[in-house]
Amino acid sequence: MAVHPTAIVDSAAELDPSVEVGAYAVIDGPVKIAAGVTIHHHAFLTGWTEIGQGCQVHPFASIGHVPQDFHYAGEKSYCRIGAGTVIREYVSIHRGTQPESATVVGRDCFFLANSHVGHNCVIGDRVTLINGVCVGGHGEIGDGALLSALASLHQFVRIGQYAMMGGSARAVMDVPPFMTVITRNACSGVNVVGMRRAGFSSQEIAELRRAYKLLYRSGLPVAKAIDRIENEVETEAGRGLLAFLRAPSRRGLGVGPRHAYRHSVDAHSA
Repeated sequence: MAVHPTAIVDSAAELDPSVEVGAYAVIDGPVKIAAGVTIHHHAFLTGWTEIGQGCQVHPFASIGHVPQDFHYAGEKSYCRIGAGTVIREYVSIHRGTQPESATVVGRDCFFLANSHVGHNCVIGDRVTLINGVCVGGHGEIGDGALLSALASLHQFVRIGQYAMMGGSARAVMDVPPFMTVITRNACSGVNVVGMRRAGFSSQEIAELRRAYKLLYRSGLPVAKAIDRIENEVETEAGRGLLAFLRAPSRRGLGVGPRHAYRHSVDAHSA
């Protein structure tokens, strides 16, 4: 184990012998760190936090600290980071609020500088948060999603797998899998580039495009559009979209770009 002499490591912490800890890093409390992890200088890890194998925690990141929630009263809660995840400078990931609850980050994620993951969030595998992304408490982000710089999520919002949020986009309602969202809740189309890079077939992409048109272009009520999608899906990607649309939601479904533009004009005219 290579621990810099200026680092502070709590006696309750459990570090694999291969872990590297840089200068002035602080590991406070019963933190568990698996093999091959690098904790760079000035990083801060605390609480009942678990860091998976091969992760990198860069300078001034704060992992597992007290949640930004008035309801938190010091109960035991967790923060779990999956293997291979890279956490860059000034990222903050808070532990859960309710007793025995957890904030969970999947494998091979990439969180760029100044991004924030709030308490009780569940983040899938291979999720990318570009600089300054803010994920509110209890947010859910599916595998392979990409959130561009300064994008933000209201608490309890769900982002589906392989969805993409544009720069400075805001989601106060759910974003379905494989969709691209711009401005405020505006689903502008299918994340075709992301699907191709992830190896989805042309049949799956075509099916998602048809589903997008039913949801946002057909003029059908959402419930009837979902029924139509259910009758037409044939691929695994389509079934993933349908499962997301059928699942319980605290925030409802985001709108299409025309509705978002209309709402924006109405708000500025008020």
